[in-house]
Amino acid sequence: MKLFDVYPINPINITRGVGSLVYDDKGQEYLDLYGGHAVISIGHTNPHYVKRLEDQLHQIGFYSNSIEIPLQTELAEKLGKVSGKEDYQLFLCNSGAEANENALKLASFYNGKKKVIAFRKSFHGRTSLAVAVTDNPKIVAPVNETDNVIFLPWQDETALEQAFANNEISSVIIEGIQGVGGIQVASESFLQKIRSLCDQYNAVFIADSVQCGYGRTGKFFSHDFAGINADIYSMAKGMGNGFPVGGIIISPKILPAYGMLGTTFGGNHLACAAGLAVLEVIERDSLMQNAAEVGGYLISELKKFDKVKEVRGRGLMIGIELPEELAHARKDLLFKHHIFTGEAKPNVVRLLPALNLTKAYADRFLEAFAKTISPL
Repeated sequence: MKLFDVYPINPINITRGVGSLVYDDKGQEYLDLYGGHAVISIGHTNPHYVKRLEDQLHQIGFYSNSIEIPLQTELAEKLGKVSGKEDYQLFLCNSGAEANENALKLASFYNGKKKVIAFRKSFHGRTSLAVAVTDNPKIVAPVNETDNVIFLPWQDETALEQAFANNEISSVIIEGIQGVGGIQVASESFLQKIRSLCDQYNAVFIADSVQCGYGRTGKFFSHDFAGINADIYSMAKGMGNGFPVGGIIISPKILPAYGMLGTTFGGNHLACAAGLAVLEVIERDSLMQNAAEVGGYLISELKKFDKVKEVRGRGLMIGIELPEELAHARKDLLFKHHIFTGEAKPNVVRLLPALNLTKAYADRFLEAFAKTISPL
């Protein structure tokens, strides 16, 4: 049997990692500034994380949600404290797509409406509802197509007001910073407008924080910069530092009922141990502050390069837009300088490193980046 060939892959076999460094099967060291799509939040093989998982494996790895799992309560309490959303409720699942799927479904349960507002260049996942609100026709199968989704231009307040006036809106789903869309930061005024209209029309504000949340921007949720609270926040990626963990936190105004949502693997013992380890390290090591400081330094230094068209982002979620003649930069960084970064088409280099990235590693990247865009 062969693998189903859906990934364009680099010919590199990573076999080991520690902190912000990974190593291939030949012993070559790489600086990891992508973290496997923003997943590695506290560094590869973080000792506290490894011990938490090892200790849990020696007790029990899995049982279903038909029994008490105190680790879930512990995770909810810790998440409430670190995020500042202590009055919210937590539902655990396994991935970002699943989190958004449950958020959209829960919103419709809440107000009995069907229409969803999403935005151009959005990415919310690949499952049925999540991909339906994703603005990429190439990954939307015919069975996923629905008339219930209204795509609006990014940050167009007039179009947003008209959509509410002309439709029975169930929810609005928006990334605080679009990731796949090229690190486009939602303005504080636009997020505030969404909050206002959702209140006016009894719609649910869904803050997709799968990539831009969990401390990456210097605040726990990037939407927090707008000084508003969403009704549902979706999370995954950095939530488990590589272990599959996802979840939504839900405003107290939305009441639960048995059978409303469900999952087999979500909230299992190992997942909760991973999730707790991540939050404990974020809190203990002040990683949100580090993300703000090191990310701010990177953004400031990157803006000094004349050949860079634009630098966007917050904290350690950074997009570097390059001219077409520098479209080779990401591959050169990887194969010539051994630095993993991401991309957003056509020519945006994405940086999504672990939140404990050091200034020394930031400087290592800046030096390589300078050589890449202005070779001698």
